[in-house]
Amino acid sequence: MIDKNNKKADIFAVARSAAVSPSTVSRYFNHPELLKSTTRKRIDNAVRRTGYIRNRAAQTIHGIRSGTVGVLVPTLDHAIFAEVVQALSDTVAAQGFTILLSSHGYDLQREYVILRKFLEHRVDGVVLTGLEHDEAVFQLLDSQGIPCTLMWNYSNKSRFPSIGADNQMAAKLITDHVLSLGHRRVACMLPPTDGNDRALARRDMILATLRAAGITVPAHWSLQTVYSISESKKDAIALFSQPDLPTALICGNDILATGALYAAKAAGLNVPQDISIVGIGDFKGSSDIEPTLTTVRMPARRIGQETGMALVRAIVEPAEHSNDSLHCAPELIIRQSSMRPRL
Repeated sequence: MIDKNNKKADIFAVARSAAVSPSTVSRYFNHPELLKSTTRKRIDNAVRRTGYIRNRAAQTIHGIRSGTVGVLVPTLDHAIFAEVVQALSDTVAAQGFTILLSSHGYDLQREYVILRKFLEHRVDGVVLTGLEHDEAVFQLLDSQGIPCTLMWNYSNKSRFPSIGADNQMAAKLITDHVLSLGHRRVACMLPPTDGNDRALARRDMILATLRAAGITVPAHWSLQTVYSISESKKDAIALFSQPDLPTALICGNDILATGALYAAKAAGLNVPQDISIVGIGDFKGSSDIEPTLTTVRMPARRIGQETGMALVRAIVEPAEHSNDSLHCAPELIIRQSSMRPRL
């Protein structure tokens, strides 16, 4: 219970309440990993009793870290980003950091505005999603000299350290799988690519791999659909209502593939007997839907954990960790939604 008579408790009040030194309380906030769990718990109880709140602004002026990192993602609507952000948050929290989270809706101009807000709050580091960003974003980060890690995509030529999966590799894995089954009549359902380098890389590689196999996707089998199960279901129903049907549908992610599975059922088609449907992502639920979805696993939890650890290292030991890039390889997961086409 907070002592209401001590509304302006300071670090010395916390130290007295916890029976530790003020320097130990400071260490609790800045380097909790250096303290025994029993000591951390005692100080935590003292903080709660006294109602002590650190003055972050004053500490920043004196050169002490704010203890926050800014995390920018395209959207919070999809489970895949929730999973990666949760893993990142848990990882940095174990090192005494808290995340400031925001989404830009695939609007790179808005991303710049949000980044400025993060920097006004004196964040210690920034996580951006993807590799492609407005040049003003990179210039702002360079001018401030703040650690930045690019999450979700990987490239050994990235402007800042990148931790993620190679989306071209993921797209080639799923397309090669469809081709290996013998499919030649292939349709594609892909998301818009504006402000989304992940979608662009996947689209280009899917189409290039099909072309290399001598397959051109007809215009009426080439669908552009937003990230929405309801919209992908609607578009897939229109595709399945055509007189000439593909034997396989490659979707740019599992959200679109899930909508397509629902559409197939609504159209009276059996998956995979009448049509194979595949995705990319291996989102939560992809192994539970009926039929279970063949897809490419993007290791979201590992990407979040590795990103969190790399950013903390760059903040704490910048000279030693200037380029902690890491490829978390995608993996083909074959389930029930794909098979060889009927003759």
